[in-house]
Amino acid sequence: MELVTRIIRNRLAAFGAVMLLLILIVSLLTPVFGLTDPNVIDTSNRFMLPFGEGHLLGADHLGRDILSRLLWGTRLSLMVGVAAAIIAATAGSLIGILAGYYGGRLDMILMRSIDVLMAFPYILLALAIVAVLGPSLMNALIAVAIVNIPFFARNVRGATLAIAQSDYIAAAKLSGRNTFSLLLFELMPNLISVIVVAFSTTVGWMILETAGLSFLGLGSQPPQSDLGSMLGEGRAALITHPHTSLIPGIMIFAIVMGINLLGDGIRDALDPRLAKGALRRALPITKIDRDLPLPRTEERGLLSVSGLKTDFQIAGKTTKAIRDVSFHIGRGECLALVGESGSGKSVTALSLTGLVASPPAVITGGKILFEGTDLLSLKFEQMREYRGKRIAYVFQDPNSSLHPLHNICDQLIESIKVHDGSMGRRALEAKAVQLLKDVRIASPERVMKSYPHELSGGMRQRIGIAIALANDPELIIADEPTTALDVTVQAQILHILKRLQRERGLALLFISHDMNVVAQISDRIAVMYAGQIVEAGSTKAVLEKPRHPYTKALLDCLPQLGKGQAMPRAINGSPPLLEDLPDGCAFAPRCSFVTPACQKRPIDVNLIGGRSLRCIRMELDDG
Repeated sequence: MELVTRIIRNRLAAFGAVMLLLILIVSLLTPVFGLTDPNVIDTSNRFMLPFGEGHLLGADHLGRDILSRLLWGTRLSLMVGVAAAIIAATAGSLIGILAGYYGGRLDMILMRSIDVLMAFPYILLALAIVAVLGPSLMNALIAVAIVNIPFFARNVRGATLAIAQSDYIAAAKLSGRNTFSLLLFELMPNLISVIVVAFSTTVGWMILETAGLSFLGLGSQPPQSDLGSMLGEGRAALITHPHTSLIPGIMIFAIVMGINLLGDGIRDALDPRLAKGALRRALPITKIDRDLPLPRTEERGLLSVSGLKTDFQIAGKTTKAIRDVSFHIGRGECLALVGESGSGKSVTALSLTGLVASPPAVITGGKILFEGTDLLSLKFEQMREYRGKRIAYVFQDPNSSLHPLHNICDQLIESIKVHDGSMGRRALEAKAVQLLKDVRIASPERVMKSYPHELSGGMRQRIGIAIALANDPELIIADEPTTALDVTVQAQILHILKRLQRERGLALLFISHDMNVVAQISDRIAVMYAGQIVEAGSTKAVLEKPRHPYTKALLDCLPQLGKGQAMPRAINGSPPLLEDLPDGCAFAPRCSFVTPACQKRPIDVNLIGGRSLRCIRMELDDG
């Protein structure tokens, strides 16, 4: 049902499905309509116009009823097209699975045979097959199926190659499963969506190809008729009696369009990366719809954020991802945003330069002052001057942020050329080498020629830092840059960031959920929970004497050296759903210090001794 809902949500797909369903219903009910025999000739009604007596859609050149021939021909065209698609999908998928799973010589033989088929234009190949087999609707079906086998074989082979190398296939082999069991229960469930998508997006073209062969007289033979042969018979009278060819042409158009629209909808609905089946493309900058009046923002340091709010609006529901977030970063200072996964750290960082995908994101409040300029008031072209030049990002996963098909040299040079097109190639390469040296990469000339997959995780992350430094930014946002690295490489990356911050006077917004990492690099800490900053202050003060119960609970989760067998204490419960937040403190259901007052109203920020705190209880027992 969820798949159907996703398809219906896509209006074009829903329109295609309705159009195709109506055609199918009418075609299936054709025998009970009591129509005139489609092959009865009555020359007295030759070329009768539509809405004539006894002929709703008129008659053809032999006086045969066009409505009857249209509906019976539609049934035949649909059956032949779907049958050809099933044959092509079955044969092509089998070839693709065998070639992709077994590889080696079998893959070579099968795929070179497919290449031979693909070497011929598919229409010419279909014509050649029908010429050899002889004109008939069955031979047209066979020809169309054969010329479409390579499409399925190529798609399924590519998917099979990736799946066959996966860890769960290796685990199934180690468990003693035989090959048939692996193919049936491990491989096929992962290929179903690929096959279904390929089938749904090509069956329309197969119907069109079959109709094309019949149009040329190589498909259905008199007195049998399908849509293609009706179109072919009517072409001689296209000028004088256009209804004889326009009516079957419109039906072919409706069928192919309905199938293609529905096929696109199925493809999108089966792809979890798309917005739940909706055809959406993110705007170049996050949509901004701020409440007025805007908050007064005191400019403090390089970056001042006040009252930032970011919502996600999906299917009529609003998720408040960021709620009234305020902080500032001075030049040469490192502010760490910490909290559990889903607390809003990354969305906060992406909101600074409008990089949260819209739809569904909307920035609904707040101001972001960068050296006095409100970033949320800038147009896209103006924002581009800040992105990568004055504000740079170091992303969590360098595998996704580095392009797999470009070497490191090209990616570094591209980052520079976007904002400075005056430099020559040699100057660009020299600067790229220096950037790699700055992040302590040995043999930078060799690394410049390498591709991301040839480098280790730590090397890729250093290159991500080098790209961020390419245009001498004033602020770097590092979004959990050490999460996927081992401890020794983490220490190296932290050392590089801290050294560069000190040498270049960079401001650094460091996002992490690891308090131990934060303690090594940050000057101040802002603790986030459920889209709000609940405590902020100097790193030493927050770590040595946390005042908010959530901060205290996070620190209690850390392993303590020298504590014997004492286990870290987990935080009870789970974070709240952002689309259904409580009226009071979001942490109240998990807090050991909760009072009835905590759950009655939203908690305001209080400033106490240079520290901001979103908690009713100001003093916490250290024990």
